[in-house]
Amino acid sequence: MTRQAKYRKLMTDAAASEQLAQQSPDRPWFFCGIGGSGMLPLAQILKGRGAIVAGSDRSRDQGRTPEKFAWLEAQGFSLFPQDGSGITEKGQILVASAAVEDTVPEMVRAKELGCERITRAQLLSALFNSAKTGIAVGGTSGKSTVTGMLGWIMQVAGRAPTIMNGAVMKNFVSDETPFASAVIGSGDAFVSEVDESDGSIALYRPEVAVLLNVSLDHKSLEELRALFGGFLAASTITAINADNAEALALLPYARAALTFGVEQELAQIGVVPGSIADSPIRQAALVIDRHDGATYPLSLNVPGRHNLSNALAAIAGAVAAGVPVGTAVAALGSFAGLARRFDILGTSASGVTVIDDFGHNPEKCAATLRTLRQHPGRVIAFFQPHGYGPLRQMGAELAETFARELATDDITILCDPVYFGGTVDRSEGSARIVAMIADAGGTAEYIPDREECGARIADLAQPGDRIVIMGARDDTLTEFARDILRLLG
Repeated sequence: MTRQAKYRKLMTDAAASEQLAQQSPDRPWFFCGIGGSGMLPLAQILKGRGAIVAGSDRSRDQGRTPEKFAWLEAQGFSLFPQDGSGITEKGQILVASAAVEDTVPEMVRAKELGCERITRAQLLSALFNSAKTGIAVGGTSGKSTVTGMLGWIMQVAGRAPTIMNGAVMKNFVSDETPFASAVIGSGDAFVSEVDESDGSIALYRPEVAVLLNVSLDHKSLEELRALFGGFLAASTITAINADNAEALALLPYARAALTFGVEQELAQIGVVPGSIADSPIRQAALVIDRHDGATYPLSLNVPGRHNLSNALAAIAGAVAAGVPVGTAVAALGSFAGLARRFDILGTSASGVTVIDDFGHNPEKCAATLRTLRQHPGRVIAFFQPHGYGPLRQMGAELAETFARELATDDITILCDPVYFGGTVDRSEGSARIVAMIADAGGTAEYIPDREECGARIADLAQPGDRIVIMGARDDTLTEFARDILRLLG
């Protein structure tokens, strides 16, 4: 199928999806994989709009993260085993990722009954496009953090936004909402991260688009340039990262644009040179609005130069949506961060700090490792690849990242990639990556079993070390990190 034919089909599917989404309060919905980071917030938003929502999840059947599924049931979601038993009538609308195989019992049962099916991306884009002020955050890395920052700015500014995020936003966590990856607001703004990995970014029609960066992840750079260029062209106004050459090169696609950047002195929202002060857990800088030269003191409770860039992106996106620069900067002073984004879980009695992090592609991993290397102490980096396919796609770049960003006394430990079943080719795994790290001059170990990795890490740890647990698509990594902290006493 040609690129043009794929685009036409995408738009046809999008139109059908928007019609289905308009029926949300009147039709029962069933989410296959309801506990996933992309599915859970979407299910919450749909239910918050009055829909009847049920679902299943392989992780629930395997006994993983039982507290999450207990909370979902307490919120009124009906949960079923992933055996097709939850699909009971033709009127149900099945929501499933495009990657879900047709042999999954829900797919089989839905086809038998003639149920309509919609992908997660199609449903999200339909809900997003129906909002008066859609603010979409795109880019290869940093989307969840910037979405959380932007959502918090809009909340503090009194805009009562709806927020769709792939991560838990600490500012919105409470006893009633421990898994706050979504916020159902009463205002006209809808803030959401949008995904390029499956091409679904083309479905969105944002009022405001924020482009963070363009770098190798799930697709080739040629494909990414086309997707992100279309993303800018579809928006009314765009905030673009002037520090990222690939992102800045797409500026001609934008109908109207606002640039931001830490390093680029021509960026419209920037940082006063020499004003940055940082520590292992927080940082500060003086933000400048180069439209009028006004400056504003920024204080962030998250470390790392990449998070300073993320903050500027959120400020620029908020300004494009009508929030004053000073209001946006002040709001970020109370931004609490996201779960699994350089999330410091604690420090042992012996002085070893354990950090939980979502790093899973070369750029995300590099940002985390650079933040760690800005301050003294050895780094023990554990990495669980988020699939065999992604490991084949970016394995060489990942190996180069760990070898380049870590010092000679640091160590990288890999277990086997996360695998929840299916027909994916598992012939090439983590052992190949460890060999490439060693070839590039780094120190790395391959231990297939994750629990054995934990024991090895605890045995290696010395006072002053920082242990970072990295990986995606597996909620149990946080508990694994906590187990290591407990092993360290």
